[in-house]
Amino acid sequence: MSGRLSEDIIEGLRQRADIVEIIGEHVVLKKKGQNYTGLCPFHQEKTPSFVVSPGKQIYHCFGCGKGGNVFSFLMEREGIGFAEAVEKLAARYGVALPEKEQSPAQKRQEERQKRLRQVNQWAREFYRDCLTGPRGAAGRAYFERRGLTAEVMESFGLGYSPDAWDSLTRTLLDKQVTEEELLTLGLSVRSQRGTLIDKFRNRVMYPIFDERSRVVGFGGRTMGDDQPKYLNSQDTPLFNKGKLLYALNLAKGAIRQKDQVIIMEGYMDVIAAHQRGITNVVASLGTALTQDQAKLLTKYTYRTLICYDSDAAGEAATMRGLDILDTQGCRVGIIRVPQGKDPDEFLKNQGPEAFNALVDKAFSLFAYKFNKNMEK
Repeated sequence: MSGRLSEDIIEGLRQRADIVEIIGEHVVLKKKGQNYTGLCPFHQEKTPSFVVSPGKQIYHCFGCGKGGNVFSFLMEREGIGFAEAVEKLAARYGVALPEKEQSPAQKRQEERQKRLRQVNQWAREFYRDCLTGPRGAAGRAYFERRGLTAEVMESFGLGYSPDAWDSLTRTLLDKQVTEEELLTLGLSVRSQRGTLIDKFRNRVMYPIFDERSRVVGFGGRTMGDDQPKYLNSQDTPLFNKGKLLYALNLAKGAIRQKDQVIIMEGYMDVIAAHQRGITNVVASLGTALTQDQAKLLTKYTYRTLICYDSDAAGEAATMRGLDILDTQGCRVGIIRVPQGKDPDEFLKNQGPEAFNALVDKAFSLFAYKFNKNMEK
């Protein structure tokens, strides 16, 4: 898309978009006269004060005062910029946008990125189909033991890599994916004999998405005591774990709505929270929060809470993360899960109400560091 769109294009897209349909995907709306009403998605309320006017193509909340058109709704609700909101609606309603002015090298780079994302999407679909099909019994049993519902498994795109040497590799080669592409994305590796084999085998699979819900990498976990317990994608043209946050694509709307984010360690911690209605939660893809991840969060909120495991590694990672967030100007808090439990275990045993009570009692940065010094 070009850097500047004409007012005619923007206005035409605004008129073409069905604001009731768009907002209705996020809010339960009921017709009231010529308008629609519902509970505001931008603040907590029990009596509907949120009104959508299809005739004027606008919305307004008489409780918190927020309002606007279909573009501003998507920007606020999904945590995206104006250009991305325009692109999203244009794609949905089949409106062609002016192409960017690019050099031949930029065009080649963009096409390569697009191609690699497509290969990752095929891999995600393969792992998902394996999980739901005859080969996925072990994976389904593992997720059932962890208490996951079918709905949350679908939301997070969870999958299973079969206990076979090259099932994904052969599937993608049949789609005319090249060996170079498989190696670049870390989906395949070379065996000692020089043949390509799958990198992930007999593991439950966690796709990793960017902010725009595009698959950029994968994490695979064993279902027993095999080592390494977790195996992640290598750095690729699409994936750098220090610049990504797990589940940000799903959490960004809730983060903006609550003006607060909770940072956890692992995939299952985040999934357990989302399943129980605590959806402003992301994971740092490892225990070490980076400067890039902290900067990414500040696009959505400066109110940050860290909730890492209570073991020694988690405590050390918390201290590092606190300083990084503090240097970014964040208002930092620490959630301490009692009795050495991780967030996943605590949520399953105690429930979301007990966890929200921990959120309300979160330590300030000063209080946490003071208590840690007193424990020495």
